[in-house]
Amino acid sequence: METLILTFPCKPGLGKDLLEAFKTALSDTRAYPGCLSVATYTSATNPDDIVLIEEWDTIDSQIKYMQWRAETGMSEQLGPLLAGPLKEEWLDSHNI
Repeated sequence: METLILTFPCKPGLGKDLLEAFKTALSDTRAYPGCLSVATYTSATNPDDIVLIEEWDTIDSQIKYMQWRAETGMSEQLGPLLAGPLKEEWLDSHNI
């Protein structure tokens, strides 16, 4: 299992709009082959920073998913809401 943290830095006041868009979009994400789970959070210090914690069977599955999202135009839809680039961080599990 692979864990990814994605942070979407939204423009001031637009975090709620991204959350609204995710209500529909994340059902497609959860149904995508290889997606094990997606949890949605907002930053406790900045409600316009939206954080997704995703679990994937492989990194390759998530890469294919992102390519599919690009093909569907999701990037263009979200672009006007964002204040900057996404922050992507893959985590290594240590089973301690």
